[in-house]
Amino acid sequence: MTILLEWSVLAVAAFAFYGSTGVSWWLFAALILAPDVSMLGYLAGRRIGAIAYNAFHILIVPLLLLLFGHLSGHVVAIAVALIWIAHIAIDRALGYGLKLPSGFQDTHLGRIGR
Repeated sequence: MTILLEWSVLAVAAFAFYGSTGVSWWLFAALILAPDVSMLGYLAGRRIGAIAYNAFHILIVPLLLLLFGHLSGHVVAIAVALIWIAHIAIDRALGYGLKLPSGFQDTHLGRIGR
């Protein structure tokens, strides 16, 4: 339960920081579900699907994008990174974890729908 609370706090923080960027909320609405396009990897099988999904649902890349945006002063990069982080945090807060190759329902947080 504590971990879910931590992810919820991260989601709220990402929303708050996004609001401070001054970038349109339309961009947020347009991109909040973009990482889920990675589920199309499941068309190539469970293993490839899990790899594709997990590649877009780990914090490494959006954190690097956030750092790049901060260091370069690129506000849109910061905004996109925060949207991505919010997506991941919301997923985790809802109990959706990184996928295991055994199937979409199997995650590192346990089976979805139990």
